[in-house]
Amino acid sequence: MDDVGVFRTTIEIQNWELRGPRRALPETLVDTGSEFTWIPRQVLEELGIRAQRKQAFEVADGRRIERDIGYALVRAGGTEAPDLVVFAEAGDMTLLGAHSLEGLNLKIDPIRKELVPAGPVITAAAPPLPRLVSAPAMIVESNVPCFKQ
Repeated sequence: MDDVGVFRTTIEIQNWELRGPRRALPETLVDTGSEFTWIPRQVLEELGIRAQRKQAFEVADGRRIERDIGYALVRAGGTEAPDLVVFAEAGDMTLLGAHSLEGLNLKIDPIRKELVPAGPVITAAAPPLPRLVSAPAMIVESNVPCFKQ
């Protein structure tokens, strides 16, 4: 595909609870227009990944479909992160979606058509703590308090 946000790469999927074998999925479509990562049901079941809930989706032609969702360890671009994965059925595409890309802290290099580190993660910072100023020392002479400058 020639779309700037779409190309193919190899990803790996692993059961995040068992940390057992990994399954490589070459030619996975990287699609920033897809929120979730879609993995063939057979692959997820062979890895022991279980469906946790159902999710409704609206496809490009306007149809509504429902698919199972589970949790897996997704590996791509030299990094890994746990994420939601859709149990793709026959006819569904295998996709690496935007949610996984964010969790992996990866972005797309549109020129080279590859995944690259997104850089430092932006976060909210706590306000700086007030600077503590030490109180002036007190000198007592003749029982008359005064302050040292």
